[in-house]
Formats: sequence, C-alpha cells, structure tokens
Amino acid sequence: MDFAYWVRRFEEAEADRARTPEPAWGSGGPLPVALVASLQRFQTGEDGDGASLLGKSARAGDAHYLAAVRMFVAEEQRHARLLERVLAEAGATTIAGHWTDSVFVFVRRAFGLRLELMTLMVAEVVALRYYRALRDGAPHSLLRDVAARILNDEERHVPFHVARLRQGLGRLPWAVRVVVASAWWVLMLGATLVVAVGHAGALRWLALSPVQFTADVALLFRPVVRAVLGPAGHSRPSGAVSKAGGIGPHTHERVGAGHASTGLACGGGAPHRTERDRR
Repeated sequence: MDFAYWVRRFEEAEADRARTPEPAWGSGGPLPVALVASLQRFQTGEDGDGASLLGKSARAGDAHYLAAVRMFVAEEQRHARLLERVLAEAGATTIAGHWTDSVFVFVRRAFGLRLELMTLMVAEVVALRYYRALRDGAPHSLLRDVAARILNDEERHVPFHVARLRQGLGRLPWAVRVVVASAWWVLMLGATLVVAVGHAGALRWLALSPVQFTADVALLFRPVVRAVLGPAGHSRPSGAVSKAGGIGPHTHERVGAGHASTGLACGGGAPHRTERDRR
C-alpha cells in the first residue's frame, strides 16, 4: 500500500477546509444537559497529542504513513477545538477527562501499532454513528454544521485505518484471522454498549434509542472487519473495499443521505427536528 495516496487525501481535505467558511460562530446557544454531558465526553476523546500513535507509526518505517498519521492526529485535535467552541456557546466548559476515555487510552497504548489501530477503529466507527445523529438531530444549526464537518473527516479516517490494518493483518492464517475478528467484535460490542448506556439521554434526545445505536454501529463495523480480515477479494490495493463492503476511497465526499457514502443506510437515524418540534 502506497500511503502517499493518503497523504494526498489529507492534503486535499485541508485545502477544502481552507476554502470553506468557518462555522457560524455566535449562532449557538443552550443545549440540553444530557447533550452537553455527551459532547464533553466526546470532546475529551477527540483531544490529545497522539504521541503513542505517532511513536509507533514512526517505528513502522514508512515516511508517508507517518505523515498521514500526523495529519490524522491534527484533524482529531481540530475536532476537539470545534466541540470546545460549541460547548462554550452553550455556556459549558470542557472536562479534564472521563473514566471511559481513560480506559480506552490505556487499552490503545498498552500494545503495538496494529492493536492500537484496532482499538482506535472501534472509536472511529462509533463516532460515525454519533456524529451522524448530531448532524441530523442537533437543536441548532451550528452544532449540526460542526457535526457534519467532523463526520466528513471521520468517513475518511475509517478507510485510512482499514488500509493500514489490512496491510498488517490481511496475510495472517485464516484460523488466526477468525480469532482476531472474534476478539475485535467483542471489543466493539463492549465499547458500543458503554457508549450507548453512558450517552443514553443524549441519544434519546436525538431520537435514537441505545438499542438502535448499538445495532447501527454493528452494521457499520461489519464491513470494516470484512475489509481488514476477510479474503483478499474484499480489499483493493488502494485500501478501498467492494461496494458490498461499503467502505471506499471516497466515503468522505458524500455526507448526506444517511450513510449512503459508506454503503449502509443505518436505520434509526434522527429526523431533522425544528425548534417548534422540541417544545
């Protein structure tokens, strides 16, 4: 896999952002308590210097991959700044941390690059569904806009990580891949249930039940596992996956219309609701 391709993709995204007007700062406002608490936890998860991931990526010996990871980390830090400003306009502050993020970071950093990326991928897939729910059901246009911008990036991050994981895990013996896939599913389901329960109030406010959220994340995760650990025919050299798998090199280019861009129309999405609907 030539990760110069992904360097170009991240550079193109940065150029697109430079041409795009800033969010309408000043147009935000108060948010429900449950939604504020949820955003604070996700903001904490987006923040960080990425030192562990960068160090492991440097040791991998691929200069293009390291450059792409640096740009990935920069985008995650940008997400944290965007959410911090949304919270500020809602009259809330960020939090220093949360036990769920501490556990997640510990698991990520405890192992090598491949296992860190597998753990990180779980968070990325959960984020796809969460930010889509915010984009479609947030109470004001500023938060919907910020969520759409973050989702746009996350839809590029998933195939980027797929490309690296496929390179590292795709040649394992079939029996080993079955074991790895099973363990990965357990990790994903456990993490998703923690998010679904911990953010239940915010999800319900966005017209998304915790059960539906969990089911939707599982639907998004299935093609990721297939792309990384499935037969060679499920993965293309560029890191793209078959249409059936749903993850391709241009998933970030179509944010609208559910998750059409990932080939999955996840049920249970929150319809756009007006201020009047919420009264």
